[in-house]
Amino acid sequence: MALAPLLFAEYTLTLLVIYALLALSLAFVWGLGGILCFGQAAFYGLGAYTYAVVSINMGGSTLAVPMGVLVAAVAALALGAMMFYGRIGDVYLGVITLVFTLLLFKYASSTAGSEYVIGQARLGGFNGIPGFPPMNVPGKPEVVVHGLGLYAVVVVAVLACWALLRWVGTTAFGRVLSGVRESELRSELCGYDVRLAKTVTFGLGGGVAGLAGVLFACWAEIVTPEVFSLGVSAEIIIWVLVGGLGSLWGPMLGAVLLGALKGWLGMQQWVDSGLVMGALLVAVVLFMPRGVMPALDLFASGSKQEDGHDR
Repeated sequence: MALAPLLFAEYTLTLLVIYALLALSLAFVWGLGGILCFGQAAFYGLGAYTYAVVSINMGGSTLAVPMGVLVAAVAALALGAMMFYGRIGDVYLGVITLVFTLLLFKYASSTAGSEYVIGQARLGGFNGIPGFPPMNVPGKPEVVVHGLGLYAVVVVAVLACWALLRWVGTTAFGRVLSGVRESELRSELCGYDVRLAKTVTFGLGGGVAGLAGVLFACWAEIVTPEVFSLGVSAEIIIWVLVGGLGSLWGPMLGAVLLGALKGWLGMQQWVDSGLVMGALLVAVVLFMPRGVMPALDLFASGSKQEDGHDR
C-alpha cells in the first residue's frame, strides 16, 4: 500500500482500497458470523448520503465522518434486531436485506423535487448530491484532504478496521460467533444469546460499510442513488466469494483485483464487464468453491507436504 502510489495513480488506488474496505465489512458479517447479507450496499449508501447531508449543513467533515458511520451502524443494528429477534430464516434474511437496499434506491431516485431537502442539502433524485465540502482536517475546514493525503487516510482506515475485526475474531465474542456460524442450536443450548451476537455482528459490519461510503463520498465528491443499486450489492458478493469466504484478507484482495479489472474493462467496448464478472463467479464456484486465497493456501501447504515427503 505504501509503494503502490509510485506505480499507479493515487486517484484509482483510493477507490480500490475503498472497495477493499467494503468487501471487508461483508467478509466479517458473512465469513465470521455466517450471515449472508445482500444489503451491504444499503449501509454503504447510507454512509455516503449522511456524509453529504451533514457536511453541507455543518460546512465541513469534522462531524460528517462519524455521523456517516453512526447512521449506517444504527440502521444495521435496527434491521438486524428485527430480523434476528424475529427469527427470520437465512433465505428470507437475504431477501429482506436485498429489498431494503432496493427500497433505499427507489426512494433516493424519487427525491428530485424541491421539497426533498434536509436542512440546506437537496437530495437531488437521480442527479444525487454534488458540491458538498470535501474531507478536511478536523476543526480546520480550509485545510482539505485530497489526492495522496486522502489515499493515506483511506489506507489507515482500512488497516484499522482490519485490525479491529481481526481482534474481534480472537476474543470470546469471536469464538461465540464461530460457534453460531457452525450451529445456532448448539450455541443456544450452551447458553449463548445467538440473536444478540448476530445483531452486534450485523451492526459492526454495517458501520464498516458506512465508513466505506463516507470515504467514497469524499473521493467522488458526488453521491447518487447508484450507491444503493443492485449492481453494487452483487459486486460485493462476488468480491467476497472470489477472494475467499472465511478470511478477511482474501475478500479485500478480491475487491482490489476485480475492481481494477472492472476499471480496465470499462475502457474498452469489446467485452461487457458484467459478463466477465459473471463468468469469473461461475468459474470460482465450480473450480475453487472456497475462493482464490484459500485455494492458494491449500496448494502451498500441499506443495510443502510433498516437498517434505521427497526429503
